[in-house]
Amino acid sequence: MKLLISLFLLALTVSTAYAGNPRVQMQTNVGNIVVELYPDRAPKTVANFLNYVKSGFYEGTVFHRVIKNFMVQGGAFDKALKWHQPAAEPIFNEAKNGLPNEPGTLAMAHDRDPNSATTQFFINLESNKHLNHHRDDPGYYGHCVFGKIVEGMDVMKQIAERPTGASGPFKANVPLEPIVIEKIALLEEGSEPISNQSKPIAKGTSNGKTQDESRRHLAGP
Repeated sequence: MKLLISLFLLALTVSTAYAGNPRVQMQTNVGNIVVELYPDRAPKTVANFLNYVKSGFYEGTVFHRVIKNFMVQGGAFDKALKWHQPAAEPIFNEAKNGLPNEPGTLAMAHDRDPNSATTQFFINLESNKHLNHHRDDPGYYGHCVFGKIVEGMDVMKQIAERPTGASGPFKANVPLEPIVIEKIALLEEGSEPISNQSKPIAKGTSNGKTQDESRRHLAGP
């Protein structure tokens, strides 16, 4: 009896923990992705991201930087690779929250100032330990992880295989066919995400991880 009660309490605790984490669904022209956010570990970052989600800021933006075996970045540019809309003030970097940049995790992009993140985010495709917090130095402060893909990692892997090249203001790593966030929304607790219909990738070769990506920051105002 005690064992049953213990198992019930454990299940309740796990269920409650999951229920406390908001989920956001991104509907892209490649397929759908659902991310779970961690407001208990990165409250400022999650609040910032959800503000942009709820305002519709990300709808119509593209994943403008795709590097196989590294990461996929988006959150600022439209299909013409022009700045989408003005951003709010930069947020405090919560990279010291202990969450590592592991495959499938969602993290904030910033420039050389660790506290310069606004709208741009990226999804780690590999274990990118060099992007974690190492010390309180601008070059080693790291990138704040604030969520993780819970559905649609297969879609993200398809995106990583897309052919890339130079386009707009970027010299490399831009998908040759735009990968667009068509709709993004906070899922109501208990609601089911729209069933995923991943779409085939175009034939071609994609860039591998470039040599200059060993730096400890990802640009993104």
